[in-house]
This record gives sequence, C-alpha cells and structure tokens, in this order.
Amino acid sequence: MDPAIQPHNQRPASVWSSGGLAYDEISRQISSALEHCVRRISPRPGERFLDIATGTGWTSRLLAARGAEVTGIDIAGDLIDAARTLRQTQGLEIDYRVADAEQLPFEEARFDGVVSTFGVMFASRPEVAAAEIARVCRKGGRIALTTWLADSNVFEMFKVMRAYMPAPPSAPPPSPFEWGRRERIAELLGKHFDLNFEQGETIYHDASGEAVWNVFTAGYGPTRVLAASLDETKREQFKRDFVSFHDERFKAPLGISMPRQYLLTVGVRR
Repeated sequence: MDPAIQPHNQRPASVWSSGGLAYDEISRQISSALEHCVRRISPRPGERFLDIATGTGWTSRLLAARGAEVTGIDIAGDLIDAARTLRQTQGLEIDYRVADAEQLPFEEARFDGVVSTFGVMFASRPEVAAAEIARVCRKGGRIALTTWLADSNVFEMFKVMRAYMPAPPSAPPPSPFEWGRRERIAELLGKHFDLNFEQGETIYHDASGEAVWNVFTAGYGPTRVLAASLDETKREQFKRDFVSFHDERFKAPLGISMPRQYLLTVGVRR
C-alpha cells in the first residue's frame, strides 16, 4: 500500500503499474497526439508544468525539451520508475513522483500549466480530479487534455475487453470515455476555465492483430492484467477476439493501421 495513493485507487495503481517500461511503446504509438497537446499549450522556458498520469513520461519529456520546469505524477509506481530511467537517458531534469490525481500534493496555484494525455480520464472520481486541476493551476495559467472520443476506435477496443471483465458493481464508476464529450468536459472544468476544443486523430501502425496483442499484453496495464486473470480457455478466446478486432477492421496493405480519434481541450484559468 503506497500512502500517497488513496485506498480506492490502490488497485488501479497496481493495474497500470504492471506495464512498467513496456508501457513506453503504448505512448510511442500515440506520440503524435502527445505532441499535438504540447504544441497547443506552448510551454515557455521556465514555466512550471504538471503532467498528470504521466505514465513513462513521454509528454513530460516533450514539455521539458521546450524548457519548462516539469513535475510528472502517476499512481503507478513502476511507470514512474520507468519515467525516471528514460529521463536519465535523455539528460532531462524532471521531477517524477508517485501521487494521486484526486489528492495532488501541491499548494494552490502552483503551476503555470497542467496537462494530461489520455490519463486523468481514467480517474475514479472525475469531479474530484477536475477540482484538483483547477486548484493547482494559477489564474491565467493553462490546461491541455487529450481524451479518447466516446465513439472512438479505442472505445470499441475496450468493448472487446469488457466482454471478459467481471460484472461491474451495482453502482459502476463513470466511464472514462465521458471525458471525450465536450459537454462533460464543460461540466467538469467550465466553472474555472475558458475552454476551447479541437479534434485529432492518431494512427496505430503494427504488423498484425497478433502484434498489437503482444504490445498490449506486455505494456498496457488493463489488457495485461485482464489476460492474466483468465483461465487458459478464456484467455485464448480473449486473444482471438482481440486479434480479430484489429485484423478485420484495420487491415491495410502493410499491416494494421488503426485510426484513433481524440478530443484536445485547451483552457485558460479564470
């Protein structure tokens, strides 16, 4: 039990942590969307930025390379360890810590900018996470979020996974894909930020559906943990469905090309 993580987030922390350094390949396949986010928030040298749910630190490295003073946080300790390793190989100064997006360990108005790329959307308590973003961003500061659209191909991939997940509790948590709707973002953040939106698309390229399976069961915590939880028969069925989903829908002349649609939200703190 990590004391920096609230009790209800301990299991999600373990799930996301399971990918370790292999999660960086997941980020590599969405790197154009991460660059899109950083370009739109346009960090200036010396500005203080927070990257929430930093994973292996891809977005934080982009921010630091532009001269920002960056802090990256994640609930997943093994991802933070990987981010620290990658930081060292690139000679960047980034402060990485294990921390909970729903209970940020920073004073009010600490940051000039806050970003989260396909991360905070998976917070267990969206309203609390959104309030924390507003609390730590100074007036006149900026935020930028990328979130998968509610009808995106990533949502469709999660539907394949959901068929093999245990039944949700009687009061299931809100879907992370609600963060892909402008109306929901406005509900969460519109009280404190002037918001603008822009849609984007990043394309996942790989050799085959089986290659995608190998990448996700190695580095993407939810897929990795789900596959490991199934008995051999169910795991083979899951693999078959996951591979077929990619091969049948996204086959291209040279392999798999899967478009992934996302929403970019940029805001200025009032």
